[in-house]
Amino acid sequence: MAHALETVDYSSGRGRGVLLASVLGSSMAFLDSTAVNVALHVLDEELGAGLSGLQWTVDAYLLTLGALVLTGGALGDAFGQRRIFLTGLGAFAATSMLCGLAPSVGFLAAARAAQGLGAALLVPTSLALLRTSFSEKDRDRAVTAWAGLSGVSTAVGPLLGGWLIGLWSWRAVFFLNLPLAVLSAWAGRRFVPAIAPARSARELDYGGALSATLGLAGIVFALIEGPVHGWSPLSLSAGVGGVLSLGLFVLLQARGRHPMLPLSIFRSRAFAGANITTLAVYFALGGATFFIVLALQQEVGYSPLEAGAALLPITALMLLLSPSMGGLMQRMGARLPMTLGPLVCAVGLLLFTRIERGGSYVGSVLPGAVGLGLGLVLTVGPLTATVLDSVPGNQAGIASGFNNAVARIAGLLAVALLPVASGLATHPGMDFLVGVHRALWLSAALCGVGAVCSWVFIPGRRHGDTSRPG
Repeated sequence: MAHALETVDYSSGRGRGVLLASVLGSSMAFLDSTAVNVALHVLDEELGAGLSGLQWTVDAYLLTLGALVLTGGALGDAFGQRRIFLTGLGAFAATSMLCGLAPSVGFLAAARAAQGLGAALLVPTSLALLRTSFSEKDRDRAVTAWAGLSGVSTAVGPLLGGWLIGLWSWRAVFFLNLPLAVLSAWAGRRFVPAIAPARSARELDYGGALSATLGLAGIVFALIEGPVHGWSPLSLSAGVGGVLSLGLFVLLQARGRHPMLPLSIFRSRAFAGANITTLAVYFALGGATFFIVLALQQEVGYSPLEAGAALLPITALMLLLSPSMGGLMQRMGARLPMTLGPLVCAVGLLLFTRIERGGSYVGSVLPGAVGLGLGLVLTVGPLTATVLDSVPGNQAGIASGFNNAVARIAGLLAVALLPVASGLATHPGMDFLVGVHRALWLSAALCGVGAVCSWVFIPGRRHGDTSRPG
């Protein structure tokens, strides 16, 4: 199928419109995953949710999003990024309305699962839009701006959620998505080029999509259920079944005529290296932020809103500095910032070990937040741009979907394994802050592993010259 050659310039009005559509679309998915956490206590009171109901209000969304994000990226490559992006927007808005109208916790959990399906279409295509819409000279600037602006939504989610709940109701957290979806859809239709997909929809790898979905669903379910309810036969079976399904997926990709994830994509050292770095760094960040927020509330006495606000310097730094990383990468490539960034993240995580009972915010929390924020500025934009630039344009969706799946599995692995590795899960009498400090040291070490991977695998030349699979 022929390609449209139309691209947009970053500095043009149309370029800003493409970025607006992309950022709003991904931000809805990121914001929803964090804002709902603030509403859990109110949900328990109003719907009689109970602990299990509250867990599935959060986990149903994570399960379908994690299971389908790879397939969502493949659909974007096959049907066109703009078409699947707009479809995802519609699905996410409709299911958000169902969540806001939910009469019971069972209905809410089911609607959240459907909402995760919409997010699985939105998240990889919102990023792939930038790969296909912007000219090569502007692509890195667009991706780093996306990284900074989208990161804001994740951090602002708890604050905005708390404000809306206090102003009106927990239902407002979901209804907020409706005007955002309308604005994003308007910008998408008006500004995003309708670039024809390089692959025919007839070439969709249905076996690969099914095995990938079942594999990711099994692993995500096991990582969600195992640490909370113990490794029961159900969670163990789901995990083993997930691993076997992913093994079948790899076999199908190696032998299929039109594989969803061509294994040749991993011939690119940059793509493989960026995903290994993603696994290490996002494992560290997922586990560390989980423990930091818990420590601030349980040991230092912060409210949930105060704990969320304590990490706002990370958001502010990403918002202010991420857009400038695109120009920096154009001059020096991605290798240096992707090596320095995880090291700075490691320093920030170690500074968080200053958290203690009775400690001041400026002395014990702020230095770590600033260090982690600076590290993420150096890491996230270049990493994301490397993933997209290291593959051909017709594989941008699946590359983005794969990287998102790696990041989400890394975060779930961290929450499952770090409590054991730090001793908090195996020594119930351990001082909680001692365990948190151990977890932070382990997380910092993993960031160091990410830095080494970047130095070894990311080509030491201009970012636009990153090697691609043949």
